[in-house]
Amino acid sequence: MSEENENKPNLDVPEHLEYSDEHVWVDASTEPAMVGITEYAADQLGELVYIDLPEVGTEVQAGDEVAELESSKAVTPLVTPVAGVIRYVNSEAADDPGIVTGDPYGEGWIFKIELEDDEPGLLSSEEYANIVAE
Repeated sequence: MSEENENKPNLDVPEHLEYSDEHVWVDASTEPAMVGITEYAADQLGELVYIDLPEVGTEVQAGDEVAELESSKAVTPLVTPVAGVIRYVNSEAADDPGIVTGDPYGEGWIFKIELEDDEPGLLSSEEYANIVAE
C-alpha cells in the first residue's frame, strides 16, 4: 500500500445518497427526504454532546443554517443543501447525540424534509468521495 493511500480516509459513502460539499447527505428516495451528516463530518466533529434541531413546519431554503451540532471540539451549523418544509426531526438524536456519529447514515439522521425542488444540485457518491479523499 502506498503512503498516499494510507493518508486518505477510508470512509463509507453510500451510493444511493446525494451529498453537499458541506458534508450533508440527502436521501431523496424516501418521502419525505431524509437529511443527515456524512461519516466524514462525524469523524471531523468528534463526539457530539448536543444537537439543536430545527422546528417541525419550518420552511427552509438551500444554504440555510437549520441546526447546530455541538461537539467536544466545536459548535458547527448544519446547512441544508435542499429547500422545503421540515416535517420530522430526530428527537432520539437530540436525546442521544452519539447516535449521529455512531450511525450517521442510519439511526443518526437529523431531519426529514418535504422537498420543494425535485432536482437539488447535489453531488453523487463518487463526486463526494473524491472531495473527501483530497
